[in-house]
Amino acid sequence: MLTSQKSIQKIERGTITTPAGFQVAGMHTGVKRKRNDLGILYCNEPANAAAVYTLNEVKAAPLYVTKESLAKEGKLQAVIINSGNANACTGEQGKKDAYTMRQVTAEQFSLPEHYVAVASTGIIGLEMPMDKIIPNIKNLKLATTEDSAAQFGQSLLTTDKFNKSACYQATIDGKTVTMAGAAKGSGMIEPNMGTMLAFLTTDAVIESNMIDRALKEATNKTFNCITVDGDTSTNDMVIVMASEKAGNKTLTPEHEDWSQFVALLEKTCEDLAKMIARDGEGATKLIEAEVYGAKNDTEAIQVGKSIVSSSLVKTAVYGSDANWGRIIAAVGYSGAVVNPDTIDMSIGTIPLLKDSQPTTYSEDEASAYLENEEVKITVDLNVGDGKGKAWGCDLTYDYVKINASYRT
Repeated sequence: MLTSQKSIQKIERGTITTPAGFQVAGMHTGVKRKRNDLGILYCNEPANAAAVYTLNEVKAAPLYVTKESLAKEGKLQAVIINSGNANACTGEQGKKDAYTMRQVTAEQFSLPEHYVAVASTGIIGLEMPMDKIIPNIKNLKLATTEDSAAQFGQSLLTTDKFNKSACYQATIDGKTVTMAGAAKGSGMIEPNMGTMLAFLTTDAVIESNMIDRALKEATNKTFNCITVDGDTSTNDMVIVMASEKAGNKTLTPEHEDWSQFVALLEKTCEDLAKMIARDGEGATKLIEAEVYGAKNDTEAIQVGKSIVSSSLVKTAVYGSDANWGRIIAAVGYSGAVVNPDTIDMSIGTIPLLKDSQPTTYSEDEASAYLENEEVKITVDLNVGDGKGKAWGCDLTYDYVKINASYRT
């Protein structure tokens, strides 16, 4: 079933294998107690590809291996992924293990090694359980079914409560182009990137350097606009692979449908980003901050992230307390240009401030709105034309419980 949103359509039951040319698999090897912990994303032919990585100076071994693979030709045909162990801060042995995962995957699927990327997520500082991972790479059975996509999605998860996927289509050059993705992330999330993995597939005809350009633009408006706890992880990565099966003319910024492709990518990334924010460890509510009237778009996003990352705002939302003082404080210390006399603010459709002065509103009505699972905070700074969004979640008792016993 398709749900129309302007010229981009959501594929309600679409999966990461809906774009032509992709297969996946996921399975349980014993790295984690119960859930799947090994997965693979595979393209039937070498796909043009690009990636973005964590800005943490401490980077896990798989990131170096993936960067090396992409640097050779800008193409990938497989991504081998494990969860339960991050392979981070594991020294030379960790790098050897990441290279071994790449090598064994390449051999199993008869690929050049540089066509294989490696991704890991989980506990930092533990040696990889290669005795569980390596023998099971040969047991990964590729398929395109909804079940195989669900098994793949589960293989990415750590403390996540649910699989995260999105799929959209658009018309480019009169051809149907599909974009889809799967992601994980619920804690240690302050992307730039956060502990977050995302894998996107498309059948668009596009070169690797153009994917890289579009991905960076999309990431800055989506994945880099979410926060759960302000921690930037060691393993974060977003990879886009293009099978080029759609039959459109090669996409570049000069192509008349370039903006359509970028919007398709952004919409898919935005859905995944919001799911990550919604699934924050212990979270019960998604918080969206939409900011208008900033000096520019960058500062609008800056203000939005300041709001959704504020522990005081997050706890107020959890407690359904319409404490707008916490919101305006987060606006004020965001570092963006602010006129303290011109700020308008609302939650949902309820105005709280006009020209920085409190409006008359019902506390009961505001508290009732904050009981919703999705809470929207809107701020108009009235200093410029910049606009942007950011997403986060409430801060609950369970967040402390989960992270106090993550390794035990």
